[in-house]
Amino acid sequence: MQKFPMTAEGLARLEDELRILRSEERPAVIRAIAEAREHGDLSENAEYHAAREKQSFIEGRIADLESVIPSVEVIDVSRLSGDQVRFGATVTIVDEETEEEKTYRIIGAYEANMKTGSISISSPLAKALIGRKVGDSVEVPAPGGARSVEITAVTYG
Repeated sequence: MQKFPMTAEGLARLEDELRILRSEERPAVIRAIAEAREHGDLSENAEYHAAREKQSFIEGRIADLESVIPSVEVIDVSRLSGDQVRFGATVTIVDEETEEEKTYRIIGAYEANMKTGSISISSPLAKALIGRKVGDSVEVPAPGGARSVEITAVTYG
């Protein structure tokens, strides 16, 4: 069985999402389907079709979470330290061409979210940074061609 690295916070978020889907979302969509059925002809009932589509999404997400959660390997990031990039690191890089500085946290694929600055350990950027240290210059593959970045900080916790 394949293991998925994840932080304890990421696992807690997935478990909460699964609990909400099972205890709140699933019963709500079942009620919505029953209510839509009471309106008669299902072939032209938009509420019924929307509720069935939502039910399909919820059931699919529940199945995904039920298969991922047992395969999670929780990594205790609070016990990590040093200047080498590993899972759980918060890494600050500077684009050597544009001097633009960005900070990313490297975490598991199922908890990554670019909006919060967290990237998957399996992303091209994370793969290029893993094992490197502060001061290293790293070639990062990008859609417009490889970019060169310098690692300026690595923190954990």
